[in-house]
Parts: sequence; structure tokens; C-alpha cells
Amino acid sequence: MAEEKEKSKIPLQDQMLTLSRQIGRVSSTLRTTTANVPRNVTDELSLLEGQLYKMSRSAAAFEEEHNNMVALTSISQMVNSSLEVDEVLRIAMDTVVKMINAERGFLMLKDGENAMTIRTARNWEQESINSKETSTSQTVINRVIESGEGILTTNAQEDPRFGGQESIIAHNMRSILCVPLKVKTELIGVIYADNRIRSGIFTEASRSVLSTFGNQVAIAIENARLFTSLRHTLEEVTELKNLMDNIFASIASGVITADVQDQITLCNKAAEAIIGQSAPEIVGHQLDKIIPSLAADILPYLATMRETNEPIVDLEINHNIPERGSVDWRLNLSPLKDVNEITQGVAIVLDDLTERKALEAQRRLFERMVSPAVIRQIDPNSLRMDGKRNNITILFADIRGFTSFSEKQSPEKLVSVLNRYLAAAAEAVLDEEGTVDKFLGDAVMAWYNAPVPQTDHTLRAVRTALAIRGAIEKLYLELPPEAQLGFGVGIHYGEAILGLIGTEKKLEYTAIGDSVNTAKRIQENSNKNQILISEDAYIHVKKHIYVDKLDSINVKGKSKPIKVYEVLGLR
Repeated sequence: MAEEKEKSKIPLQDQMLTLSRQIGRVSSTLRTTTANVPRNVTDELSLLEGQLYKMSRSAAAFEEEHNNMVALTSISQMVNSSLEVDEVLRIAMDTVVKMINAERGFLMLKDGENAMTIRTARNWEQESINSKETSTSQTVINRVIESGEGILTTNAQEDPRFGGQESIIAHNMRSILCVPLKVKTELIGVIYADNRIRSGIFTEASRSVLSTFGNQVAIAIENARLFTSLRHTLEEVTELKNLMDNIFASIASGVITADVQDQITLCNKAAEAIIGQSAPEIVGHQLDKIIPSLAADILPYLATMRETNEPIVDLEINHNIPERGSVDWRLNLSPLKDVNEITQGVAIVLDDLTERKALEAQRRLFERMVSPAVIRQIDPNSLRMDGKRNNITILFADIRGFTSFSEKQSPEKLVSVLNRYLAAAAEAVLDEEGTVDKFLGDAVMAWYNAPVPQTDHTLRAVRTALAIRGAIEKLYLELPPEAQLGFGVGIHYGEAILGLIGTEKKLEYTAIGDSVNTAKRIQENSNKNQILISEDAYIHVKKHIYVDKLDSINVKGKSKPIKVYEVLGLR
């Protein structure tokens, strides 16, 4: 039994070849023996010997082909099982070189300039070939490239197709086998194998093996290229998505997208902040469920947008949110289309204008106190919290007779009349680009030459006082006799500290100093519709006005009398 097991390990062709030789020896012995052996027996033995020899050769060829197919199947699985093509090709080339008894094997691919570059170079010892030993027959390679067909030569030195080529003679080329690598109909490279020592080493079977291997390599390269292209595309898409996510997240405006059923599909951080809900509370829900108070306002516009397929821009809506109260929003509605221009939903760009509206209202109020021309020249960064010393002209105007008038009027009528007088005074100040500091009950305080320098600021103050008197005379035509009040005006020139007074939560841009108190005291001594100016102010405008010099007046808080003049008009 042991002998039979050992015998089964011997290749079939070797067993048949051994049996053929044994029969041959028997036949030879019978021919030389003196025994009377029929000739037909020896002939039949000789015929059996030849048949066994042929069968052994056929079995050897079959087994070689079988082994090659098994090896190619293994190579095919290996080549197509990994996208790391360089390592796979190295192993596969070692296998092929051994299979076809090549001395060397090269796999070459076209580069960007259509020149063949070596991707893998291996020798029969399964080593990489260094650059000094990579000489190949360029003639054979070029012929394969031109024809797209494989070439086999058993002895290139004597082959009439290549025998005269210098490269073949110089490098002592003998057995050469070269096959094309094709992806579909495009030739992308070649596989080149040779044996510089032995002639006739390659056969058609070798070419078949190499061609089959080439087909597998071409498929592997195509797969690798597709994978590389896909990976690059995926990287680009991922990078683009990350960029878009970053941009989307950094957009100050809220962005919401919804499908054709008004189900929200996307929202950014700004939208979460504006709406006051987190993304999980928004995405996947219906538009009319997120902000019910807003739905009635925007759904009709959404219907119009879908009907016209045109965007709706600058839609401003005021509504109430329980957590915030009254808010002002601006919306832009646009159809959300795919690459085929088919509407797939809506994109809503949302801006919260609540704070801006409040600031605009405050600005409009500020503009009623300070000339717009002054506002345009104010640099907020130059307004110092500690104040700045400056020479200014201060004007105080107080309504005369308002106290007695207020005793007989309803609060509503009282406020209405007061506002008309104060508005007339404020408009006169702003027309001369002065600054209304504050309203003090029935009085107004203003100054000139700050924050913007004015070379004629004292004259501006005088013109303002005269304009107030003129505006009051026009009011008399509209008001009943009991409401025909007047202004007493005091003007002084002097130094004051101007700046932002208060805290970060409540600031007031005002003027502080003795000169401010002086102007107020002068105003307190003026009569109805009388304009009094100090001597310090008079010095700056005496060439431009008519005055009546009055006696000095004693005012509260001053140790010495103050010289004053009554302004009669402009020269």
C-alpha cells in the first residue's frame, strides 16, 4: 500500500515515460535473445513503446497547461482582489517569469507623453531589476505598439524580422516574447519577457499564458484607475461638501430648504438662532408646524412662488414669538431646482431685522436731536469716555408761561402743545447743524462746534435763536390765544468737557462745565421771546448782529455780575 501511495505522487507523464522505457528495454532484449520469439510481438512492443512515449509527451503538455491555468487562475484572483496594483503585479510577474522560463519580465505603461515607462521589472530570481539591466528590444516593443498584436521570436539574432537591429545585436537578445496590454480597444502598455541565454525557450503556449496574464493585468489596471478616479472624485466631493458646510454654517443669514411637500430638509446655524429652535426640532418637520404664527404670512407667498416659478425677495414680516415677543424678519423665497431645472422644493433665506429696526429707530430719534450732517462726520472711535475739552457755544431756550398754561390743560393737550414748541426749537438747532443735548421739561439745551468743528459756531447759535423766534410767530397763527407761549433764550461762549457720560448700558453724549451753567443762568433772566448773549459770545459775532447793551445781571452761582446783550437781529 505504501508503495502505491508513493507511486501516486509521481506525475502521470513520468510514470508513462518510465513504462515506455521499460517496454523498450524488453523489446530490445527479445530481439537479441536466441529464443524463438515471434517478430510481430517485438513489433507490437515497439509500437506500444512509441505510443506510450507520445502519450507521456501529451500528458506532460496537458499537465503543464493545467498547471499554467491553475497558476493563472490564482494570479487572476490575486490581481483582481486588491487595488494596490504595484504589489500585486510584482508578485504576479514573478509567477509568470517562472511559468514561461523567462530570464526577465517587464510590465510597461504609457505615461502622459505616450512614452513607455517600466512599472514592474523582475528577474528569474524574483528580484527587482536595477536600471542598468533594463535594456530591452525597443524594436519589438514598437512593433507590438504599432500592430497591437503579440510578438514571439525564438532567436532574435537569426529572426529576419529583427536580426539586423542594433539593439538586438548589442544586447545579445535571443528569446523574446512581448504582448500588448489593452483596455477595451486602447493600448495602454506592454508586457515584455526575454531570455538572453537560451534560444527557443518560448512557445506558443508561452505566448498564450502571457496574453492571458496581460488581459488580467489590463482589467486590474482599469479597475485601479477607476478606483483612483472615484477616490479622487470622492475626495473632491468631500472637500467641496466640507467647504459648503463651512460656508453654510458661517452664513449670517438663516437658510432653510424644504421639499415640495413643505417638509424642511436643511437648516443652518443662523436659522436655528433666528427661529430659536435646534436643527432636530426643525429638520424633518413641516414649515407650518415650526412657526405657526408665521405660516399664515408666508404660505400664500410660497404658493405664488410655485405658481410663477419665480423668486420673491425682500419680503418683510412682523410677528410675535412667545419667547421673544415682536420680531421683524426679512425673507427671500427661491425655487430649489435640480440639474434639469425641475423644481424640487424651496429655499428660504431668513434675516432677523429686529435689532436693526430698533437701531434704525434710535438713529432716527438721534437725527432729530443732532444734524444728519454732524452724524455723518462723527467717528464713534474718537468719542472718548473721559471727555474732551473744547470751546463751544451753548444755547438754552425755555418756554415762557408754560407752567401757568399747564395748570388749565388736559395732559393730552399739554403734551401736544409742548411738542410743537420743542419741535420748532429742535428743528431750528438742526438747521444750523447744532447738537440738541437734551430736553429739560419745557426747555431745550443745544451746543455748536462739537463734535464737528465750526468756525462760525457762535453766529450759528444766534441764527438759531432768531429762527426759534420766527417759528414761534408762525405757531401763533395756528394756536389759540391761551396757547401762544414764547421762548426765553440764553447764549454763552466758553470751554466745556464733551464726551460720553454714563455706563456701557446707558450713555449720553453731553457737555459739562461752568460755561453750560452760565448759559442756563442767562436764559433764566431772559423775558418772553428775548435773546440774551454773554459778552464772551458777543465778541465773536458783534460784526454780524444788532444788539442792545443791557445792565450786568447777577446770577445764581456767580460771584460777579455777567455782562449781557439783547440780540435784535442780523446785520
